Amino acid sequence: MPFTKYGLRELFLFGFAIPGALWVGVWALAWFVHPALWAVGVIPLFLTGFNLNFFRDPDRPLPGDEFTVVSPADGTVTDVGEKQLDEYLKGKHQGIGIFLSVFDVHVNRAPLDGTLEYSRHQDGEYRDARDPECSILNEAQNLGFKSKWGPRYYVRQITGLIARRIVLGIKEGEQVKRGERFGMLKFGSRTELYFDNDFEVEWKVKVGDKVKGGGTVIAIIKVLAGVSAKPDGETALATKT
Repeated sequence: MPFTKYGLRELFLFGFAIPGALWVGVWALAWFVHPALWAVGVIPLFLTGFNLNFFRDPDRPLPGDEFTVVSPADGTVTDVGEKQLDEYLKGKHQGIGIFLSVFDVHVNRAPLDGTLEYSRHQDGEYRDARDPECSILNEAQNLGFKSKWGPRYYVRQITGLIARRIVLGIKEGEQVKRGERFGMLKFGSRTELYFDNDFEVEWKVKVGDKVKGGGTVIAIIKVLAGVSAKPDGETALATKT
C-alpha cells in the first residue's frame, strides 16, 4: 500500500518514532514493575496502525472520459445540488459536499482537467465538518480552476474539529489532470466542489453515498452550446453530445 508524500513527516513521527519510544517505556515497565503492564503496549500499536491507515494513498483506475467528473475526496456525500457562493464562482451553482472521517483516505484529487487560476487561504474556526455552518466559518483553502474548455470549477478544502492542517501541493498557473493528487487534509475534514453554470451537470451520486477520490464517478458534465474555449490558442466549441 503506497503512502502519501504529504504525510511522510507525520507518518514517521507519530507512526514510528513516538510509538517506538513508548514501546521502550512499556518494556521497561513490564520488566521492572509487573508483566501485566505489557497490556499498555496496545497504545503504541494503535498509534502506528492509525497513522499507517490515515496516510495511505492507494492507486486507482481512472473511470470514464474527459467529461466524467471523479470525486475530489474519499468520504460520505453530505449534500448535492445548488448553493449560493460569494467567491470565485458567485451566485447559485451546482455543487457537492463530502465529509471525510478520520478513517478515510485524505488525499485530494482533481475532479477534471484544469489550470489553477485562483487560490486563497481562509482563516476561521474548527467546527465539526458535519456542522452545516462549517462551510462558512471554518478555516479553508479556496481553489478556482479553469477547465480546458473555458468554464471553471471551484474546490474548497475545509478543516474540521480534528483536522487542523491543509496541504496544497500546487501553485497558481499549474495544471492538473483529472484524478491527479493536488493536496491533503489532515485528520478529518470536508471537501466541496462547485461548477460554473456554463456546465450542465448530471449527478451520479446522492446524499449518503460513499465515494472514493479519483475512483468514483460523481457526475457527467456537458459544456453548454455556444460556450467557446481557446485550446492551443484557437477558438473552438466544446460540447459533448
